[in-house]
Amino acid sequence: MTQAEAKMLPPGSTIGIIGAGQLGRMMAVAAVQLGYRTHIYAPASGPANDASGAFTQADYDDPQALARFAAEVDVVTYEFENLPADPIAAITGAPVRPSAASLRVAQDRIEEKRFVEGLGGRPARWAAVSSRAELDAAIESVGCPAILKTTRFGYDGKGQSRLKSPADADAAWGALNGAPAVLEAFVDFSHEFSIVLARGADGAITHYPPPHNVHVGGILATSTVPAPAEIASQWTEAAALAGRIAEALGHVGVLACEFFAGRDGPVFNEMAPRVHNSGHWTIEGAATSQFENHIRAICGLPLGPTTITGQKVEMTNLIGTDADDWAAILADPAAHLHLYGKREVRDGRKMGHVTRVWRD
Repeated sequence: MTQAEAKMLPPGSTIGIIGAGQLGRMMAVAAVQLGYRTHIYAPASGPANDASGAFTQADYDDPQALARFAAEVDVVTYEFENLPADPIAAITGAPVRPSAASLRVAQDRIEEKRFVEGLGGRPARWAAVSSRAELDAAIESVGCPAILKTTRFGYDGKGQSRLKSPADADAAWGALNGAPAVLEAFVDFSHEFSIVLARGADGAITHYPPPHNVHVGGILATSTVPAPAEIASQWTEAAALAGRIAEALGHVGVLACEFFAGRDGPVFNEMAPRVHNSGHWTIEGAATSQFENHIRAICGLPLGPTTITGQKVEMTNLIGTDADDWAAILADPAAHLHLYGKREVRDGRKMGHVTRVWRD
């Protein structure tokens, strides 16, 4: 056995996944494919439970429960970043990958922007806002139109309010209920895209082709590869920044960074220290899915190739009642349907996705 093999977590080991949503579900499926067992930790059962044989039901900030959970697994990972970082950092019974350092940066927009700027990245013009008076000063500095975002716990367009002019300040501040926020200037861009990479325990990094992402109402609607020329021309710079972020954090696992294709190059939007919605296309559309590469990374295995498997791949989220069209989707020979097993349908809720792969 080589030294590298000795550091690998062998099949049959148990992977602890914090979070029971669809990302945890798809991680669990990838883990089982490689011969691992999984154990879900969450306050309530969810889609991931359907794909896992063990479950701990406890709060995310319960140190005793987390310690018991960690003692029963061989490595710990998580499916989303809105977790209390201190209890995660305190886990000692098993390695946590990615570490709490990635959590701390990704879950605070101000910390994230400062961190990325320190690595040479370029976010949109921004200013921190912690009071109504500071919002006026931020508008003076950043200008309008702009978007006011809570510094923490925002996703899929939640925790955000748009300002077309300074006259919208009262309504925007009220909509966030006085929560600490950041004001971001609108970006003049042609497309949105993301860099999804995997970084192994040995520091090796592999990138996926960048998808062109289209959002509707703040929620990702489609991700398509290959990306148009406007994105392809900015891939090298954006991928290099994402790599520097991963290395600076000592990140192990999948990392996603969202960008705007701006007039003067890529503009950093936000990062997610985990598998990402814009990487779902990789399940059928890449040689190794983001979920498998995440499992490979956290278990110390070699990373798999990320080449595209068709001429074109497009992932479409199934939001709300979109999933009712499952029969028609299954009749499409190019389509690969993924339903998350959620029992309650709500407007804006991701119920599944479909990936279409065109091979010629």
